[in-house]
Amino acid sequence: MELRLAYGREGLTVTLPDDAPVTVIEPRFVPGLPDERAAIAAALRAPIDAPPLAERLRPDDTLAVVFSDLTRPMPNDRVLPPLLNAVAQAGVLDRNVTLINGLGTHRPQTDAELEGMLGADVVRRYRIVQHSAWDDAALVEVARNRAGRPVRVNRAYVEATARILTGFIEPHIFAGFSGGPKAVLPGIADIESILDNHTAEMIAHPRATWAVTAGNPIWEEMLDVAQATDPTFLLNVTLNWERRITGVFAGDLVAAHRAGAAFVRQSALQPVAAPFDVVITSNSGYPLDLNLYQAVKGMSAAAQIVRPGGDIIVAAECWDGIPAHGEYARLLHEARSPEDLLARVMAPGFRCHDQWEAQLQAQIQRHARVHVYADGLSAAELRAALVIPCPSIEETVARIRREHPAATIAVLPDGPQTVPVMRE
Repeated sequence: MELRLAYGREGLTVTLPDDAPVTVIEPRFVPGLPDERAAIAAALRAPIDAPPLAERLRPDDTLAVVFSDLTRPMPNDRVLPPLLNAVAQAGVLDRNVTLINGLGTHRPQTDAELEGMLGADVVRRYRIVQHSAWDDAALVEVARNRAGRPVRVNRAYVEATARILTGFIEPHIFAGFSGGPKAVLPGIADIESILDNHTAEMIAHPRATWAVTAGNPIWEEMLDVAQATDPTFLLNVTLNWERRITGVFAGDLVAAHRAGAAFVRQSALQPVAAPFDVVITSNSGYPLDLNLYQAVKGMSAAAQIVRPGGDIIVAAECWDGIPAHGEYARLLHEARSPEDLLARVMAPGFRCHDQWEAQLQAQIQRHARVHVYADGLSAAELRAALVIPCPSIEETVARIRREHPAATIAVLPDGPQTVPVMRE
């Protein structure tokens, strides 16, 4: 049996034994829109619970547009041009438009990466700001969070007279769904507010998980902060595994995001009857599988349906390494085991950038063994990251089957684009 996993830009073919009990779990395929540009333009003219975009803008406005960074498969090069065309038709001058890269705590993009993400014409025509969560001079307080501490966001965004949030909606490992308020927190927020939103207690909350927003303290705080910034308009899209746009959800922050999340829920959530001994998953391919940090999402999707003590095999290219930037690699390298890592992160008063991803990885590894296939990382690097190196998925499966001949196997070819759930 040959299966194609989303892996890097080209994909990865895996051959599993014909006699193996294999279940393939994929999102329900939704075809791409026949004319993406026309669909975006139509959504801007007839948004959800909001006036048309043209009625929200004035020719003398200064406009800030937040866009998703390189770690997300958001088709900025196909979404921003029709949006910016509508902005120009409303009379807003190019020189009064600022595009803000919602990096959260991720690294800034290179000039070449920005051009690849946005298109050469957009990069040439508009001012682009790469958000820094650590730049005090570029941050302005907008609210207080649940801990009673100030939340600061990007100054260029706050000081604009009109503010548009863009992004795409998919299930998210602890925020329920991406898109919507995530463009503000963590997208353009300060590091302390992000740390507050991603504390060990918040990450461990039972409602802080895939496809859950109601009662999810992480998402609810994100929404509170985003609403405090009074965004003018939301433009979110949904995608299929071909990275084609399947839906456009524009208008009011809450209403448009809710509609998009409901649309995604119908295709992404796939019920299963019983847990599996082995779950093979991708990390949705490029760009999401750029490093091991992001690959935790694939691990988590698989963990939803693997039996306690079972095996998760993750295929993620990891061309960006662990990565070297941020604190995730250091946290992994300083721990002796997943149990030690979790104890460190959960210790009273512990507070560190990237602790949330380390915590999630450790929580998953308490439940199952994690094997990683990654062309961008050596076996030594993977062992230092506390995971089991997987030089060959076929050989790893064969070894597990020798130990457990009746092992049941599930495959998530599109990784966390599919959220498998146990059928109640």
